[in-house]
Amino acid sequence: MNYNYRYRLDPSDTHRETLDRHRDLYRQVYNHFLYRLNHNDGTTKYGEINQLPSIKQWWDNLTDLYSRTLQNVVERLYTNLSRLKDAKDNDRAVGLLKWKAPTEYRSFTYRQSGFELKNTSGQTVLRLSKIGEIPVHFHREIPENATIKQVTVKKEPTGEWFATFGVETPEAPSEKPENPEKCVGIDVGILKYAHDTNGTAVKSLDLSDERERLERAQRNLSRKQHGSNNWEKQRKVVAERHADLKRKHRDFLHKLSNYYARKYDLVAVEDLNVSGMMQFDSSSRNRASAAWGAFLRMLEYKCEREGTHYVPVEPKDTTKACAACGVKTNKQLWVREHSCPSCGFTADRDANAAWNILSSGLEYIGVGYSESMPVKTALPVDTPVSAKRVIEAGSPALKERAVSAASEWGGVVHRCQTLDY
Repeated sequence: MNYNYRYRLDPSDTHRETLDRHRDLYRQVYNHFLYRLNHNDGTTKYGEINQLPSIKQWWDNLTDLYSRTLQNVVERLYTNLSRLKDAKDNDRAVGLLKWKAPTEYRSFTYRQSGFELKNTSGQTVLRLSKIGEIPVHFHREIPENATIKQVTVKKEPTGEWFATFGVETPEAPSEKPENPEKCVGIDVGILKYAHDTNGTAVKSLDLSDERERLERAQRNLSRKQHGSNNWEKQRKVVAERHADLKRKHRDFLHKLSNYYARKYDLVAVEDLNVSGMMQFDSSSRNRASAAWGAFLRMLEYKCEREGTHYVPVEPKDTTKACAACGVKTNKQLWVREHSCPSCGFTADRDANAAWNILSSGLEYIGVGYSESMPVKTALPVDTPVSAKRVIEAGSPALKERAVSAASEWGGVVHRCQTLDY
């Protein structure tokens, strides 16, 4: 299986200058081959790669770059072209590939060779050909049996440098149980990010303070003269606020998806068309900040890794249909309770949808289920769990505090104690 491990680099001032110079040279090479693509008919990827040795004869600075990474730049151009063609084939309005400005080309990749991760005097360093050895904040180990296939070096808008290692492990995905015992259906939303059939309702992560700090920093940036030293300093502040928001949000999504992948044998979710939902006029910002697509992608690959059935089901009528008798009832968005006019069954709107999702998932995959469906009698009591608690529970230092709060949560803290990823 293939995984990515991301680490922060700690380059010296000399290394920073070298990294920036190499990054800009790779950008110029990208723009050069884009010009050739637009003005020469019949160019191909491998034909252009074969032109690199002759180009080096008159472009002296290219001798300072690693040859395999130069080839990756050309491959990157034609990969972008292929994606543009796929989008056009899907009837999407697309334009032409654009030249890359200095702020738009932020990364370059060493593939298969030209890099080495080693430990020198207790310090983990990354050796990059033509650049040197750069210290790495090695906060977690790469599996011993994993093979590093490539390294992508990227400069973030904050000015920090990161290295992403693409590794391959020999293990096949864990075998999935034929008759899963622990099954769960999950309905995602905005106010309650995840509501499952086990009675747990995880509230959305409250990042209002972080967004307020970001907006304040953006207002300060708008008052600066563009391009001045003060403007550049404030731009980095804005970038740091953006990075802070992104880290906290992805941390929440990683821990929540890992919790469901490890705890259950089968996870059923709605197969949402997130990009299509973003076209709606109302509440589009809330949908974007919820990042349902990112959560479902994380959940899918983690279920594959843990040997858990991941079952996406058709989202149509999961809210309207009654989980007890199947009769459909139209509901406005502000109606948060399901009340069936046919059988009299009442439940939380999201809990009813979660049970419908689980039922559809079990029917779709065609597996047995040992427990009786609770919807035949009554749904379990829904217990709201704070998103902050989900994040804190991933830290071993806070586990004892989370356990002591079990009485406050009605004894369900154990559901969110081990959300490490």
